[in-house]
Amino acid sequence: MKQLVLASASPRRREILRLLGVSFLATSWRGSELPYTRGQSFAGYVQKNAAAKALSVAQRFADALVVGADTVVVHRGAVLGKPRTMDEAFDFMRRLSGATHVVYTGIAIVDTVQGMLVQGYERTQVTFRRLSDTEIAAYLAVVNPLDKAGGYAIQGPGALIVERIAGCYYNVVGFPVARLDALLLEFGVSLFDYMHQRKGRNTRRRI
Repeated sequence: MKQLVLASASPRRREILRLLGVSFLATSWRGSELPYTRGQSFAGYVQKNAAAKALSVAQRFADALVVGADTVVVHRGAVLGKPRTMDEAFDFMRRLSGATHVVYTGIAIVDTVQGMLVQGYERTQVTFRRLSDTEIAAYLAVVNPLDKAGGYAIQGPGALIVERIAGCYYNVVGFPVARLDALLLEFGVSLFDYMHQRKGRNTRRRI
């Protein structure tokens, strides 16, 4: 079975796979995310970035399935990526306060033997409760918003700012693993194949 390689430095994506018990290798890609072009499809944009990451890392492996991912927050037609400063993170949170936005994550997988590339994406609606400036400041004081699309994370303290979601929770975290698994099936494998088996477990079925 081919090695599963995650082309991402994201601690959240790595942690999700670890919690699933998946065997994988994680490595950072070398490059910069493409800037969003006005009028471009949001789904197409995140898939293009995901493919760039996967293809960049695929060159380093002879026999692997390399996974790239990219997540953005879209609010009123504007793409909110990772804030560059704390002031920008504060501005993002003010914009999202009391409003509904959409999270897009693109996923791309490259088979380094066949050169085959498959892509897909997930879309989730997220609604914030209305936040005061004091609450926004308190939230930003306990998280690192500069490595998160939109400047926030749904997990942890994010439970205090997110009112509801419509769609995949793990997409908002940044890694829709059900979508990832559906794409892996196109290569004839599943995340279940990469999971650690429990020792001593009897896998025989009764007839």
